[in-house]
Amino acid sequence: MRITDQTVLLLNCTLKHAPEESSCQLMAEQLLGGFAGRGADGDIVRVVDLDVAPGVDADMGEGDAWPALRARILGADIVVIVTPTWLGHMSSVAQRVLERLDAELSAFDDEGRPILFGHVAATAVLGNEDGAHKITADLHQALNDVGFTVPAQGGTYWNGAAMETTDYKDLGETPPAVLHANATLVANAVHLARVLAEHPYPVVPGT
Repeated sequence: MRITDQTVLLLNCTLKHAPEESSCQLMAEQLLGGFAGRGADGDIVRVVDLDVAPGVDADMGEGDAWPALRARILGADIVVIVTPTWLGHMSSVAQRVLERLDAELSAFDDEGRPILFGHVAATAVLGNEDGAHKITADLHQALNDVGFTVPAQGGTYWNGAAMETTDYKDLGETPPAVLHANATLVANAVHLARVLAEHPYPVVPGT
């Protein structure tokens, strides 16, 4: 049932270039389908395929693909970062996304609020070793810092057995617990985006 008409952008932060198979891509596609079912239409961007320059400015100059991606992020009601786990940490691509978002700390809307106030962020973490909770915590803190609002249980993840080689994309079927976590993330993100659209954050005097 369509509940709302929000837009969503999923940032696949895999290290694998398209069209190589990616567990993060599979997760992103599953989440996108869930969002579509609730009226939130959008797209998946595989960030590694873009020439996003290192840095902490909104535009790092000629050849930088971030300004165009930034415009898409600002145009989305909901942004989901999907990252693999490498050596217990988020991917370097996800870290670069966070570093580029740092510039939004000094960007404000016409009312003087941080420009990302009113935007919702959620996360998905994949890997076959432990580390998903730490990565989720790091992502949520950074996204909150730059102005996003994270919904209740706004992080989904899957970890395989330690020292095994099975990836999420190789599972015969998605575990029920992951399906439930995905559905909860989608439902709460769409709900929160609708609430924030109807009831924006207040303007704080002196900012």
